[in-house]
This record gives sequence, structure tokens and C-alpha cells, in this order.
Amino acid sequence: MVAATKQYRRALVQTLVKRIHEPRHFLQVLTGPRQTGKTTVLTQALAEVKLPWHFADTDAAEVADRNWLRAQWEMGRALTSGKDEASGAALLVIDEVQNISQWSRTVKALWDEDARAGRDLRVVLSGSSTLLLQSGLSESLMGRFEVLRSPHWTLRECQDAFGYTLDDYLCYGGYPGSAFLHGDLNRWRAYLTDAIIEATLSRDVLALESVRKPAVLRALFKLGASFSAQELSYRKILGQLDDAGNTSTVAHYLDLLGRAGLLCGLQKYSHKELKQRASSPRLLAYDPSLIMAIKRARPKDILADPEQRGHITESAVGAYLLGRSATEDFELFWWREGDLEVDYVVRKDDQLIALEVKSGRKKGNKGLPEFVLRNPGCRALTVGSPETPLEEFLAGGVALF
Repeated sequence: MVAATKQYRRALVQTLVKRIHEPRHFLQVLTGPRQTGKTTVLTQALAEVKLPWHFADTDAAEVADRNWLRAQWEMGRALTSGKDEASGAALLVIDEVQNISQWSRTVKALWDEDARAGRDLRVVLSGSSTLLLQSGLSESLMGRFEVLRSPHWTLRECQDAFGYTLDDYLCYGGYPGSAFLHGDLNRWRAYLTDAIIEATLSRDVLALESVRKPAVLRALFKLGASFSAQELSYRKILGQLDDAGNTSTVAHYLDLLGRAGLLCGLQKYSHKELKQRASSPRLLAYDPSLIMAIKRARPKDILADPEQRGHITESAVGAYLLGRSATEDFELFWWREGDLEVDYVVRKDDQLIALEVKSGRKKGNKGLPEFVLRNPGCRALTVGSPETPLEEFLAGGVALF
């Protein structure tokens, strides 16, 4: 396994280029977890765009405030007055826009000014802080934007870009920036901890005023990563956290961690929505590397233990489904009743899929047929079986719908 010798091009690039070349209707907002290659996607898209463009990076600016944003917008507007094949169309890209205080109000005002003036300035915004972006979009820009999501890299992408094996992916996950660090475990773990986990917690989640107990939130992430793909009742979670507050506090923090792309709490599937919300969550890390980063053992030693490998495998399948749910618009749950359990339940409109993961560790498989029996029309998948091999599934070779 070696790092890619040339820059890998995700399918997301072509999607963005296509939208940029469409008539001006919506702002395009590129969002996703930190270190998943959003700026690279922008750079590669700009190389293909047949429009004059201006790229502005808030991280590179000495002072990035609303006046700076207006100045960048004027530079984009100036490009629309030139004579080119696009007949006055131009593109403005603002990278890491959430760094600007109250950016959404300024963007709304400028976007609407261009609409009234008939100015064909197309705009792409990007940001690593999904939470802060969502806040700004919902406050001022409703009806004016489309979201393009940059999820963690899939096994197929890591195979094509870096030559990963299945075990490489289970160990090191879908963060492209860490691909060349695997030979130095301490350096790899420091990168995951500092550039991804801590940066997300401190610069994204804890930047919100609603986080009153930062130490509890950090402890909750570590606990959740340790127990990824496993059910923990709120009572057990509270028992593991010092000064955790109450169930609503933990549920709120899980929601924040989920929207930041680190950790979520899957709800138990039920026909009754209120029962779903009241159920114990199944904690799930968004990428297997987040689990490995907080463990002190070597990743390959962890995979050598059948029980731990089983949990990592089940978590990787869940993380892959989370990534697909964001782009394919389906809901993800789990199910248990008594000693009957199904690892994952996928619901899209009136379609239902029950997935069981064969991961090498011993566990019963009576839950899958029972769930299908109770839900006529439900499709059953056993990931890790000859019919649905684990590697093929994680590489995107199995259609869900």
C-alpha cells in the first residue's frame, strides 16, 4: 500500500462542475466532515469550469469579515462584465465561509442584489463546520441553496487512490490525508487526534453556545467510539460520564456530534415514532479510524482479535450506510426485541431493508428472519455472506434500492 502518485478525483467533482454550468438558480454549498477533501474537490472542479472564476479562502485571509466577503463578491461581479463564451456568466467560490461572523446575512443580501440586477454570478460556498453552516443556511438562505455532501471516503475510493486492502480500510478508514502516515503509528494517531477529532470538537462543536459541558462532550465521543456499533442505554452512558447532566443533555450532545460527522446514536426501529425517540441509542462512529485512534493497541493487533474485529467490521458497515444515507436520502436504524436483533434497518419511503453483518464473532442470526416475518415486503441482506461479500458491499458494489 502506497500513497497515490497523482491526485485522485472523486465523482463529486463532476457533479459540482455540472451544477456550476447550469443556469443560475441556487447557491451550491459543499459541506462535510473535516479532512475529507472538500478544498481538493473545489480545486479540481475549477480546472474544468468553462467560466471566469474567483476563489477566496477565509483561512488564507488576514482578516475575514463581512467587509472582506463583500470585497471578494465584488471581484466576482467584475468578472461578469467581461466578454467571454459564457455571455457574462462568472463563478465565485468562498472556501470555509463559516469562519465569517454572520456570513449568511451578507450572502443573502449580495445574492439577492445579483438576482434583482440580472447578474449571472454563480456562487459556491464550502465549509468544514457542518454545524455552523447549517445554522447559517437555516437562518437566512432558505430556498436559495443546494447542498453537496463530501462524506468520508469509501473503500472503493481508498482502493483506487491508495491501494488499500479491506484490512487497511478497517484500520485507517476514509481520511485521505492520513494515507501516507500508516508506517508511523504515533504520527498517524496524532494526525487523527489533532487535525480531525480535536479540530472538529474545538472549532466546530464547542463553538456553539449550546455546549455547556465541553469535558462531558469529549468524554461522550471517546465512550461512543469505544462502544461503536453497540447499544448503550442512557443510564449506562450517564453512569460512565462524570457530571453528565440528564438524558436530554446526552441526547443533545449526540446530535451535535452526529451533525459534525464524528459519532451518532442510531435509534431503534419501530412503527411508532415516539417509541423510536425514547429508545436506547446504538452508538456509531462515522469512520473506523476514529475508533482506532482512541485505542492504545496497534490497529492490526485489534483486528487480530475476532471479537474486536467483529465490532470494527459492524461499525464500518454502519459508517458506510451513514455516508450513503446523506446522499441517497434514506433513514438508518437498528432493531432489537428480547434476544432478537438486527444490526441495521434501512428505510426509504415505503421500502425497508434489514441488514445483518457476518463479522467473524459469534452471535445468533434469528433476528433477521423474524424481522422480515414481522415486516412483509422487507428485503433481507446478510453482509459478509457469499451472496453479499463484505468487501464488495463496502466498495459500493451492492445496490440497496
